[in-house]
Amino acid sequence: MAPRKLYGMPLSPNVVRVAAALNEKGLDFEIVPVDLRTGAHKQPEFLALNPFGQIPALQDGDEVLYESRAINRYIATKYTEGPELLPTPSAKLEVWLEVESHHFYPHVSPLVFQLLIKPMLGGAADPVVVDKHAHELARVLDVYETHLAQNKYLAGDAFTLADLNHMSYLFCLSKTPKADLVASRPHVKAWWDDISARPAFQKTVAAIPFPPSA
Repeated sequence: MAPRKLYGMPLSPNVVRVAAALNEKGLDFEIVPVDLRTGAHKQPEFLALNPFGQIPALQDGDEVLYESRAINRYIATKYTEGPELLPTPSAKLEVWLEVESHHFYPHVSPLVFQLLIKPMLGGAADPVVVDKHAHELARVLDVYETHLAQNKYLAGDAFTLADLNHMSYLFCLSKTPKADLVASRPHVKAWWDDISARPAFQKTVAAIPFPPSA
């Protein structure tokens, strides 16, 4: 079987999301750099992996996948190693997988881009965009705070893919001036402190090549 290859930029939260799932399952893989700054993601070699020209892509033997959440569901379903990330049936799990993609991600993603990624690329954050998404993310995290007051993890008593799919963006958010959006909510903070301390995630973030000032 060919080695697993994860294509993308190691700093990309969507690449980190997949790396976190692979590490939770204890699976060996290598990251193959795809530099968006040079347009490598739009070259024929990468478009053969993902015709939409977006990172990440995962090559797992003869299988080639793209879209980070789909990749993670595939990993969680195929591999029995490590924790059971997709217990079934689980109504809460299915709901919170959707909450992440439809409520959390649309606001945390632009915040991370404006406050972390853009400065790394030599740009400046747009305060209007930051304020808008910080306000909306605060409202979303208020719902999380209420839910996590009654649940240790998003889907109940066990760590699942619903938690894991949040972790890369929560980690990046923690590196920005808006980290207090999590720190100021005690139940959200306790949840984040718990899941971010997992050995597999510690291994994941240790491989992120942040510049010294980040």
